[in-house]
Amino acid sequence: MKITPVILCGGSGTRLWPLSRKSYPKQFSPFIGEHSLFQTCAKRLNSEAFTAPVIVTGDPFRFIVLQQLQDVCIEPDTVLIEPVGRDTAPAIIAAALQVAESDPDALLLVAPADHLIPDEAAFRDSIEVAIPAGRAGQLVTFGIKPDHAETGYGYLELDPMTQGCTAPVPLRRFIEKPDADAAVKMLLSGHYLWNAGIFLFTAKAIIDAYRTHASNTYACVKAALDEGMTDLSFMRLAPGPWAEADATSIDYAIMEKATNLSVVPYHGTWSDLGDWAAVWRETQADGVATAGDTTAIDCQRVLLRSEVEGQSLVGIGLEDIVAVAMPDAVLISHKDRAQDVKLAVRTLQENGTKQAEVFPKDHRPWGWFESLAMGDRFQVKRIVVNPGAALSLQSHHHRSEHWIVVQGTANVTVGNKMDLVTENQSIYIPLGTRHRLENPGKLPMVLIEVQTGAYLGEDDIVRHEDMYARA
Repeated sequence: MKITPVILCGGSGTRLWPLSRKSYPKQFSPFIGEHSLFQTCAKRLNSEAFTAPVIVTGDPFRFIVLQQLQDVCIEPDTVLIEPVGRDTAPAIIAAALQVAESDPDALLLVAPADHLIPDEAAFRDSIEVAIPAGRAGQLVTFGIKPDHAETGYGYLELDPMTQGCTAPVPLRRFIEKPDADAAVKMLLSGHYLWNAGIFLFTAKAIIDAYRTHASNTYACVKAALDEGMTDLSFMRLAPGPWAEADATSIDYAIMEKATNLSVVPYHGTWSDLGDWAAVWRETQADGVATAGDTTAIDCQRVLLRSEVEGQSLVGIGLEDIVAVAMPDAVLISHKDRAQDVKLAVRTLQENGTKQAEVFPKDHRPWGWFESLAMGDRFQVKRIVVNPGAALSLQSHHHRSEHWIVVQGTANVTVGNKMDLVTENQSIYIPLGTRHRLENPGKLPMVLIEVQTGAYLGEDDIVRHEDMYARA
């Protein structure tokens, strides 16, 4: 029997601001290597041992999910769209109910999309060890052997007699994120593990657990699935009953109450990359971690990261500092205060600063765009359109546009006329005229858009036709 991966990728990850933001959270960014954390997770669970994955995500990320899976040649089984995020308990039972419709005995592996697990062979071995317990009706969780006193994770307490075991062992209790002193004591004791938030169980076993311990969440999510609707290749859960489900984690809803629990200790490398200090630990060499165009001179225990093309970030004589440069925001923090980045995001939100939530690249179903320059009555954008993709047939009330193709070829509709526009050619779209942009090629198409008009907001779009069902 193959295992069905359930990948959860609806979180926001504010502690990794400014690279992770509400509009484009950390799971979709390549923190380490060329692929995003989500893509790496999907690839990790893509082998003969697994079926096609079930993805649970939010509406703003649905096309990002499909594009990133397509880029690594993985086809999902189902993409469930949460109307709003309500933590892991509703998300997991939604996936279990969806899978149970065709196979109640299916074995599910639930995994967050944003974890770093470099030792994939050890991880696969842990899954293999957990399978018999999962098939026998146990709810299996995976615990990480701690290598430092971490206050950002929950812990799992095991019987001291099971120390050093790799087979599934009984769980004594869950422990919420501890203070520093408690974390040190648990590290030294040797019979506590970090709670990884990764689970293995059959669809039937977890559904029975929800019926027993979280009946309201079970009923509401089942109704949301029953009343849901198919939208292109997505399954949209019905917002009414979904809103009535308890917004809580699976730990609170099920794992702290169930008696059929087992833990598989995992001794390989793992991190949830929960803050910049965690990124530093996983990427540093001799105490210095750098990414992008960066230079560290006489620095100790620092992370320097530049996400700006053509901009160099230089640190001189720094100690215990995190510096992350984006095109529209720069973070500088003491490494020991990395957990407090979320407080900075909250302050920016309260001040109405758009950088708190909005990523400089605006990702759309057809590709992405970014603003290069903006002034009174004009804006310049770079627009990248994926192969075979097309913008909606649209018009604007307040602006005209001038498009210059700089890479690839575009099919451009203006009014009733269609033109093929190649590199170094341009075309003008008068105010109010219906127009569409398509990429007929096999490579991304890049153009520069110059907008002029009295109002240049993104809400000045009237969609007349749209292949992504947004009209």
